[in-house]
Amino acid sequence: MQEAKHVAVIMDGNGRWAKKQGFKERIKGHEVGASKVRELTIHASNVGIKYLTLYAFSTENWKRPKTEVNFLMTLMDRYLKNELPLFLENSVRFETIGNIKALSPKLQERIAYTKEQTAHFEGLTQVLAINYGSKDEIVRAVNEAVKIGDEVTQESFNMLLDTKNFPDVDILIRTGGDVRLSNYLLWQCAYSELFFTPTLWPEFSMEEFDQILQKFAKIERRFGGVN
Repeated sequence: MQEAKHVAVIMDGNGRWAKKQGFKERIKGHEVGASKVRELTIHASNVGIKYLTLYAFSTENWKRPKTEVNFLMTLMDRYLKNELPLFLENSVRFETIGNIKALSPKLQERIAYTKEQTAHFEGLTQVLAINYGSKDEIVRAVNEAVKIGDEVTQESFNMLLDTKNFPDVDILIRTGGDVRLSNYLLWQCAYSELFFTPTLWPEFSMEEFDQILQKFAKIERRFGGVN
């Protein structure tokens, strides 16, 4: 039986959930989705997950309507402000991946402050992927490697990625029914076990999460080798 150390989640289905519930605007789904993040963070910490990486805002999400983008940025700022006591109470370390330089100065300050306040914790690390795209991450890493000028190995390249301080992903979960990676952690998920569920993110339960962990525990991972 094996245990997962690093779980990554593509939290899809907020907008469709809001429409399903009869709300006129998609943003209600994002609000409920943020509450689900809180629930999963506490649960993942309790069951021993060490790293929980959540796809909060992709490099492609800037294409969405400006009102929705602005709301998502405000929601992230409010989320970090409101969740800091949760992080402190549960010894959760907060980190991000992605190019946060494109975010507002206020949100950058909030991110930096939250990281600073939780840096000493050794329990669960919650990682928000904000303005993140795997292709963008890899291109930035390639450009950095060119500047350094040394021969690139898989190990040295790995240290140039946003996730250099985290292990590779054991389990990737995508809610909402779509079966694709959507430019998410392509390097880090090379040997991840992939789980796709039709459940919309606001409806994703901790029971379903536990079922995925139980399925993962029974999988024989050979990483290209044999028994």
